[in-house]
Amino acid sequence: MLAIPCNQFGRQAPGKDQEIFDFVQKTYNVKFMQMQKSEVNGENELALYTFLKSQKGFEGFGDGPVADKMNELLEKVDKDYKNNSNIKWNFTKFLIDREGNVVARFEPTAEMSVVKEAIMKLL
Repeated sequence: MLAIPCNQFGRQAPGKDQEIFDFVQKTYNVKFMQMQKSEVNGENELALYTFLKSQKGFEGFGDGPVADKMNELLEKVDKDYKNNSNIKWNFTKFLIDREGNVVARFEPTAEMSVVKEAIMKLL
């Protein structure tokens, strides 16, 4: 697992790398590696995200109140958000198998039980 902080979504990660790391460890009890803060969309996006997004595009937020709020928020920011592969918000996750294939993309609205189930199938 890798965590790559990004400040492109509501300026939720304005701090320096160590400040973000300390916050995430304290708040979420994270035990995996955190990379330096980077961009995931746009001309300065990490090449890793260019690749990931080319392999698994945006397929929606699912159903429910949180998904409805995300759709409403993004409609204001990017009228075409449903039709591009950009990362929509923090905590978007990608699952990659042992051969380097991008198996799945999970939006921040995905239940962690669904993410865990997909990981377990690959182990």
